Amino acid sequence: MPHAPRVAFVTIGQSPRVDMLPEILAAVHGEVEAVEFGALDGLGPAEIARMLPPPGEASLATRLRDGSEVVIGKRETGARLQALFDELDRQRFDAITLLCTGYFEQLGSRTLLIEAQRVVDAMVDAFSLGCRRLGVMLPLARQVQEFHLQSSEQRHVSAAHYSPYSGDRLEAAAHELADSDLVVMHCMGYTEAMRARVAAIVDKPVLLARRVVAGAVQQIV
Repeated sequence: MPHAPRVAFVTIGQSPRVDMLPEILAAVHGEVEAVEFGALDGLGPAEIARMLPPPGEASLATRLRDGSEVVIGKRETGARLQALFDELDRQRFDAITLLCTGYFEQLGSRTLLIEAQRVVDAMVDAFSLGCRRLGVMLPLARQVQEFHLQSSEQRHVSAAHYSPYSGDRLEAAAHELADSDLVVMHCMGYTEAMRARVAAIVDKPVLLARRVVAGAVQQIV
């Protein structure tokens, strides 16, 4: 009998992600040996505070072990992720799943890498025919201007912000995207319950990042 795949689930925050991984694993129909890691594991408040993005650097929102939200910069986060991936390459995992939809250009791994951003954006592209108006929900207001998917002649992209960790404007953000043909909740922190609330308002298909990533993990089970 084939063994259950041993998968490293990596958050850009701190592990364990009790708000995320159980829901992802419940959506995977099969056995997975899941081991969690966090890019901020072992760091104290002062060290994390120094990772706040300077002006002009892309920002990321994530969750600490105590449930609080923190905003960190992409450059330092990418460096810490690469160091972590290098260590995980030596631990003989069947796959690494990066639980972040932020765009990291330089990440590399010798282990099979399921990168949430690429998986989610590929799914969005698969819905491209007939999707002239794409709505994107992001955690931070500043990310609305930083987001890597931009409008083109083929598709208009609108973005709204709502933090799954500290926000209280989910319905407002959903109404801002109500004229979209497709809405993507482009953060792994968004839950199935949040997706249902957005779908009830926009009455259009709503893609949930963690559901899409769970589907990718399903392919190796």
